[in-house]
Amino acid sequence: MHSGNRVEIVVDGVTGVGKSSLVKIICEELNLKPFSEMFEDENRLLHKFFYDREKWAFPMQTNFLTNRFKQYQQAMKVGHAVMDRSIYSDRIFARMYLQQGYLIPEEYAVYNNLLNTLLEHVNPPRLLIYLKVDTDEAIRRIHKRGRPDEIEVEREYWNLLNQFYEDNYKDFNIARLLTIKVDKLDYVHRPEDRAFIMGEIEKAIQSLERTELIL
Repeated sequence: MHSGNRVEIVVDGVTGVGKSSLVKIICEELNLKPFSEMFEDENRLLHKFFYDREKWAFPMQTNFLTNRFKQYQQAMKVGHAVMDRSIYSDRIFARMYLQQGYLIPEEYAVYNNLLNTLLEHVNPPRLLIYLKVDTDEAIRRIHKRGRPDEIEVEREYWNLLNQFYEDNYKDFNIARLLTIKVDKLDYVHRPEDRAFIMGEIEKAIQSLERTELIL
């Protein structure tokens, strides 16, 4: 795989789907460098958001956007990077919050202006892997992980977020996209599932490399 000023792979999907675990596996298998999702939340904005969404959505989302931008730039410089979520999926949350009224249109316009400005200073990843999962399975995994703020969130929130993820990747054309349904996969504990998902990823990489050779 290439290096340079691009991120090799971004793994994305709704909360709890198994992004971090897959990033670790990819790095082990392909000798790449992991960049786990940056979660600098010194002011506990996520916790505050879940208890007063209209008040805290804008500062929380702009803070996360800024942190994701800084991490993505770092990953580009390092090279050979695999990322757990990235700046390219940040707008999924903002769109949902706008629809739900957590962001007012003026706040969304400011956010969108900032996002588009930041995107001018980064390059898309070579491959984006979207892990697709049913909402109830995502919630089961969230409860198994056991983060208190996530466990207390109502099902409707996760279901709506999952719908926004699916809508986002229906017409995604910023980078090469690989979608994998993972409801019945346990690539952490079952070697056959690990082999299957790595096989799908390696086929996508080979196809991408053939395309790049032609270009």
